[in-house]
Amino acid sequence: QVQLKESGGGSAQTGESLKLSCEVSLYGHQSYCLAWFRQGSGNEREEVARISSDGMRRYQDSMKRRFTISKDDATNTLYLEMAGLVPEDTDIYYCAATLWTCPRQAPIHPNYWGQGIQVTVSA
Repeated sequence: QVQLKESGGGSAQTGESLKLSCEVSLYGHQSYCLAWFRQGSGNEREEVARISSDGMRRYQDSMKRRFTISKDDATNTLYLEMAGLVPEDTDIYYCAATLWTCPRQAPIHPNYWGQGIQVTVSA
């Protein structure tokens, strides 16, 4: 059973940075796509960024200048570094996974999700 667990959320002020982590347990699966999504109250869940087992990365256009996705294969940890935060970044952030490599452009529909973690940015 794949398991994902987020940490590192919390509060920040406009312009500050936060780094989210996700402990990833894939139980030996070699091909995978890891992603960060976010969802605010009343909004649809939207993808923030994805990173594939082969290293390919893709970002939501509006976030690629401020957000960086990375992974540490030695510790099985996925990261999302968020810089220049603004109140519109206030959301619940989810770590997600599929057990095949990320498509370059097509939407992904993860099979596995973390429980989510709150990020709140104040003005």
